[in-house]
Amino acid sequence: MTATASTPSAPHPGSPLPNDLEIARAATLRPIAQIAEEVGIPEDALELYGRYKAKIDVGRLPDADRHGQVVLVTAISPTPAGEGKSTLTVGLADSLARAGKRTMIAIREPSLGPILGMKGGATGGGKSQVLPMEDINLHFTGDFHAITAANNALCALIDNHIFQGNALGIDPRRVTFKRVMDMNDRSLRQIVIGLGGAAQGVPREAGFDITVASEVMAVFCLASSVTDLKERLGRITFGYTYDRRPLTVAELGAGGVMAMLLKDAIKPNLVQTIAGTPALVHGGPFANIAHGCNSALATTTARRLADIVVTEAGFGADLGAEKFLDIKSRAADVAPSAVVVVATVRALKMHGGVAVDALKTPDVGALERGFANLARHVENVRKFGLEPVVAVNAFVSDAPEELDAVVRLCREAGVRVAVADVWGRGGGGDGGDDLAREVLAALEHPGTAHPLYPLELSVEEKILTVVREVYRGAAVEFSEAATKTLKQVHDNGWDGFPVCMAKTQYSFSDDPSLLGAPEGFIVHVRELWPRTGAGFIVAVTGSLMTMPGLPKVPAAMRMDLDEDGQVVGLF
Repeated sequence: MTATASTPSAPHPGSPLPNDLEIARAATLRPIAQIAEEVGIPEDALELYGRYKAKIDVGRLPDADRHGQVVLVTAISPTPAGEGKSTLTVGLADSLARAGKRTMIAIREPSLGPILGMKGGATGGGKSQVLPMEDINLHFTGDFHAITAANNALCALIDNHIFQGNALGIDPRRVTFKRVMDMNDRSLRQIVIGLGGAAQGVPREAGFDITVASEVMAVFCLASSVTDLKERLGRITFGYTYDRRPLTVAELGAGGVMAMLLKDAIKPNLVQTIAGTPALVHGGPFANIAHGCNSALATTTARRLADIVVTEAGFGADLGAEKFLDIKSRAADVAPSAVVVVATVRALKMHGGVAVDALKTPDVGALERGFANLARHVENVRKFGLEPVVAVNAFVSDAPEELDAVVRLCREAGVRVAVADVWGRGGGGDGGDDLAREVLAALEHPGTAHPLYPLELSVEEKILTVVREVYRGAAVEFSEAATKTLKQVHDNGWDGFPVCMAKTQYSFSDDPSLLGAPEGFIVHVRELWPRTGAGFIVAVTGSLMTMPGLPKVPAAMRMDLDEDGQVVGLF
């Protein structure tokens, strides 16, 4: 284990820290065709989107015996202080490449809604970024637009079918499939469509979700091939007849056009890090609503091209990592050989009771109290048959005694640990060398990853297993509506699906204010949504929304173009 905690690099006294956009623009990118050639992607499998972005036609890749090991990066429960999981993912991959390992990254595409709202992007930060970050954080190669179009084409076809005579007997009151857009807009959560007279359609209640919360996005990211994509799209249940029989996209005949609209989007996107490590950035389902992982196709493609694939699951290990292992790993051959749990001094202090505006003041006592959250996540990873490595993502404001305290606490818990300064020194520099050594040591003795529960359990038992084993809750309380859906799930033969918990990311419970490591609480399941195309049952807890709203002062209000057409205010 790493014996000491290094102090993160700091700028010259009095000099401001450069922002991510300035660091990204100072980087020198290589043509993406060179990056592709170095990992064995033939020219005829590469579809260029300018000089620095490309799509990969997976069907044109040569057969390879390579079957790279997967390193899954997850984190403690998120806080407003930030954990820098994407930054750590990029920095770790750069450090592994620096150590001479053939390494690739497989991560999600950012959603425009949170970028213009308050969250920021998902391309890392500082000297550990995936580039071109402006393109990736905005429209990139248009994948999310294609997913939005495919989703909304189905909605248009549903309403047109009802208007044109309704041969399937669709009950307009029981259409469960919603329109989407990749934007935070609370005013569209519940709407009424078809108003204005008989020629304008059949009036009914409807609504919008954000694109990254949609079933089409989940299907897109779980599909193993174009054939599998078409089959999954066809299995989507979009509503019910008057006698409550479920109706699928295949019955409507809409699967073909949806697949057609996704024909280019389904190809993984190739870009590079500041240090030149190849990265596949593809798909982007939310982890507090959907399964929170990049496309299975991108991860399996990276395994064919690299010896080590560093991938990421959204939010804390109780959400993204649990779903990676219980959902994504069942659907695709992507089981991890090692897991990295990211923590920061700042976030641990918040879990220990320190307010955001007091985080710069050293407080080892609060850190020790907040360590319970990290310890819980470490215990949970072990329940899946894997031994985690803790990565302490260092900030300039961290006091040496605080970094030393985290290392000491991890050592006492018997878990591998390393401090990483990949924001300031970069994984392409020496900022992630200690972490890379710990991960490589873990990969020499990989665990045997396994799901938390067997699929033979009932949906209620699966939910209760996650609540008790991962969250440490005492019980599950189902609403009247959820109880009715449980019967529907059983009657329609959907019991064999895994569950996808839709829960606040800020707490192990469904109450975002319960920080640290609470126990003995009740999780309230408000609704159950059968996602028969994606192949899981979503359990909606607490007050979670599938269409976020914007904050009082959205991040979009500081964004602009300068006189040279350059983006300003993005980060």
